[in-house]
Amino acid sequence: MDNKLIAHVRKNTDDTWATPHFLLDHLYVTAKMAGEFASKFGSKEWGNAVGLTHDAGKSRLEWQQYLRLKSGYFDEEAHLEGKPGKMPHAIHGAKLVEEFHGKGIGRILSYCIAGHHAGLPDWSPAEGTGRASLEFQLTQVKNLEEIDQSILERIKLSKPSMIPRQFSKELDMALWIRMLYSCLVDADFLDTESYMDQEKADARGGYCSIPELLERLSRFNKELDETSEDTPVNQIRRSVRKKCIEMAKEPPGFFSLSVPTGGGKTLSSLTFGLEHAKIHNLDRIIYVIPYTSIIEQNADVFRKALGDDQVVEHHSSLDEEDSTPKSRLAAENWDAPVIVTTSVQFFESLFAAKSSRCRKLHNIANSVVVLDEAQLVPVDYLAPILGTMQLLVDHYNVSFVISTATQPAFGERIVDGKAFKGLSNIREIMGDEADVRKLYDSLKRVRVELPEDFHTPSSWEEIADELKQYKQVLCIVSDRKSCRELHKLMPKGTYHLSALMCGQHRSEIIEIIRNKLKNKETVRVISTQLVEAGVDFDFPVVYRALAGLDSIAQAAGRCNREGKISELGKVVVFVAPKKPPSGILRKAADTTCSILSATQQRDPLEYSIFTDYFSELYWKANSLDVKGIISLLKPEPQDCGIYFRTAAERFRIIDDSRQKTILIRYGEGDKLIDILKFKGPDRSLLRKLQRHTVNVYNEEFNLMRQRGSIEEVQPGIYALTSSIEYSKDIGLMVDEISFDPEDLIQ
Repeated sequence: MDNKLIAHVRKNTDDTWATPHFLLDHLYVTAKMAGEFASKFGSKEWGNAVGLTHDAGKSRLEWQQYLRLKSGYFDEEAHLEGKPGKMPHAIHGAKLVEEFHGKGIGRILSYCIAGHHAGLPDWSPAEGTGRASLEFQLTQVKNLEEIDQSILERIKLSKPSMIPRQFSKELDMALWIRMLYSCLVDADFLDTESYMDQEKADARGGYCSIPELLERLSRFNKELDETSEDTPVNQIRRSVRKKCIEMAKEPPGFFSLSVPTGGGKTLSSLTFGLEHAKIHNLDRIIYVIPYTSIIEQNADVFRKALGDDQVVEHHSSLDEEDSTPKSRLAAENWDAPVIVTTSVQFFESLFAAKSSRCRKLHNIANSVVVLDEAQLVPVDYLAPILGTMQLLVDHYNVSFVISTATQPAFGERIVDGKAFKGLSNIREIMGDEADVRKLYDSLKRVRVELPEDFHTPSSWEEIADELKQYKQVLCIVSDRKSCRELHKLMPKGTYHLSALMCGQHRSEIIEIIRNKLKNKETVRVISTQLVEAGVDFDFPVVYRALAGLDSIAQAAGRCNREGKISELGKVVVFVAPKKPPSGILRKAADTTCSILSATQQRDPLEYSIFTDYFSELYWKANSLDVKGIISLLKPEPQDCGIYFRTAAERFRIIDDSRQKTILIRYGEGDKLIDILKFKGPDRSLLRKLQRHTVNVYNEEFNLMRQRGSIEEVQPGIYALTSSIEYSKDIGLMVDEISFDPEDLIQ
C-alpha cells in the first residue's frame, strides 16, 4: 500500500501544515481499537473488519485529489462526509464488503461503514428516507477498482468467520449492529482526535479504578454513619446498604431494589453497583435518572463520596462551567467509571442512528446500570425498552438495578391469559416478599386518607380551605392549569412550582421551601408532579389529587420523610374538579380507582399492590410499542432490511416537535440573553442559558409571538422580550388556550 495516501490533514498553531495522518495508519489503528471494543461482546473480528474498511473509499484517486484543493492546499474538513458539499467515501467501503463477503456478513458490515459519518441508514426508501437509504446508495457506487489494491487484499482477508451467535427475532440483530457501529465510530473519533487534537486526546482517562472508588465510598459511608443521628430511619438505611453489599456477590443479571422513599436508595444502589463491578470485573456504573433536577442532586452526593473529578454528568441542562474538560470528553463516549445521565439520554441512545449518540453504546457493555425511579420508564415504549434490556443482560454482560419505592411489573407474567414478555429472573436485593413487606412496614411514616367516593370531586375552593388550616402543607396536582387555579385561592406567600418556571427559578424556590421547613416556619406549596421524584421535601401534611398509585406513593414520600414526627404524617388523596390529562395519566388514575375500589381496606402504599397496579395499567395501555419500533428493527429475511433511521426518529420519549423552547429573562438570564443577542451563540453560553428556559407548546408559542411577547434573538432561538411576562411567583405568563389537556402536565 502506498503510505502517501492520506486520511486527514491539519494545520499547526503557526498556520503551517502538519505531517498528514496517513490512511494506512488510520485504518490499522481504528481496526485494532474497534476490535478491542467489540471483544467485550464476542465480536472482535467484526470490529477489526469494520475498522479496516471504513475509510477504504479515501484511497481513490478522486478523493485524494479532492483532499488537495485546486489551490494546492489541503481541506482540513474533507473527511467530514456529513457536511454539505463534502465528497462521499464511506459508501465505497460498504459496497466493497457486500461484494467480497456476500449479502449476509457484508450487509451487516455495510450498515456500519456506510453510516460512520452520516448515521446508521434505513435499508430501503420504503419508510421515506429515499436517497439516504443504504439500498439506494449502494446502487450509486461506481469504479471500485480505483480503490488501492493492497487495501482490497486486506479487506478480503478480514472477513469474519461467522456471526457470534444465533440471533433471536425482533431486536437482537439490530442492537448488535448498532453496538458494532458504536465500536467503529468511537475508534474512528479517538484515532482522528489523537492526530487532530493531541491535547484533547491526552486529557482522556486518568480516573480511579473501581476498587479505588469503592474504597472511597466505604470511607464516606462509614463517616456518614458515625456523624448521623442514630434514628430508626438511619438504622434502616444502614441495613439496606448492608443487604446491597451482600447481594452484590450474585452473578450479573437483573436486580430490583424495592425500598420505600427515604430509605437511602441513592447511596445503597451506588454501593451495590461498585461492589458488584469489583467482584465481577465490570467497567463502570451508569446511573439513569428520570429528571435533571434529581441528577444534579444525586451527582452532588456522588461527588462528595467519590471525588469531584470522578463523576461525569451527561444531560442537556449541564452548565459547561460546572464540568471539567475531562468530564466533557468522557460524556462523548462514557469512558469514565461513574456516569450519571437521564432516562431520555440513555434510552433514546439505545435506539439512535447518529454517530454522536451511538458512540458511547459499546461502553454500556460490561457495566452496571441503575434505573432510578424505574416506574417512570415510558409505557408507550415499554416493549422495545424491556426487550433491549433483556438483550443487554443476555449478550453484553450488563447488570440492571431496577430501583424504586413503587416497583413496576417488569417481570415475565401472564395477564388475563396473555403472556407479558417482560424481564426474566429479576432478583430482589432486599430478600423475599416477606422481607420486603417487613421493610415497608418498618418505614411506614404516613397514613393515607382516601376519598369516600372516587367519582365525586371537591372544588378548588374546598381544597384551598382545607389547606389553609395547616402551617406546613404540600399539595400536588396533575397539570399546570390546575396548579395555577388552586394557587390563586391560597393566602399570599404560598409557593408555586411547575415546569412553567425555569430551572434556575425552581431550584431557588425549592431551596427556600427546604429552609422554611427546617426552621419550622409557615410554608404552603402548590405543585405539579415534578416534585414527586427525588425532591427531598419533608412536610408533615401532603395532599395529592387522585392519580396513579405510583404518584400517590411518591407524593407520600415527601411527607414525614425523616420520620421525625412523633405520630404518622398525613397524606390526603382527593378527587380534583378536573380529571388528570388524557392518555396514560388518566389511565393511571382510573387504574388506581379500580384497584382500590375492589378492595376498600387495602393500603395504597402496601408493597404488593404495585404489581397488581402496573399489570393492569400495562394491560390498559393502547400499545407498549406505540411507534412500532420493534417492527422497524426486525430484519427483513430476504435482504436484512432494517430501518435504523426511521426507528431513531420515532423513538422520542419527549416529543420536541410539539414544543418550542423560550429563553427566560429571570435573574442572570437577562444578561445572558443580551450577550447571546449581540455576540452570537457559543457552547458555553448556551449551556448556561439552559437553566433559564421554559418549554411551551406550539399553540402557546405562536400566540406569544403574535402579541410580540417573544423575539428571535438568533436564528431559531427565541427569548422573552422583557421580564414583564414572567412572574416571580408562578413563572411564564402564558394564556391558556384550547388544545389537548395532555399538553398541560407539569
